Amino acid sequence: MANAKARPPASGGQKTGSGGSQKKAVPTAAQKRWLQKGLDQAGGKLPLFDDEGRQIPARTIRSCVAAGWAEPWFSNPIKPDWLVCKLTAAGAKVAGASSTAKGS
Repeated sequence: MANAKARPPASGGQKTGSGGSQKKAVPTAAQKRWLQKGLDQAGGKLPLFDDEGRQIPARTIRSCVAAGWAEPWFSNPIKPDWLVCKLTAAGAKVAGASSTAKGS
C-alpha cells in the first residue's frame, strides 16, 4: 500500500525503451522548427540563433536533448554556456515528419 503513494509522477518519462502504452513525446512548434534547421546542415548541426538573430532558448534545447531529439555535439571554449547540439536519428524523424506536411 505504501508503494502506491511513493510513485513518481509519470511526466518525467520522456525516454522510454519499450513503453508502447505510454504517451509519445510530441515536440512543440518551436522545437519542431529548431529541429528542422538541422535537416539541411552538415552532420545535423542545430543553430544557436533563429532566423532573426535571437538566441534559441536554452529551455528549448534542453527539452529536445531530454527527449532524445538532439544531443550535445561539442563544448564551445569561448562560450561554455552555449549548447552546441546536433540532430539525432529520432530528431530527424520528428523533424522530417513535420516538414513533409509543409512541403518546402
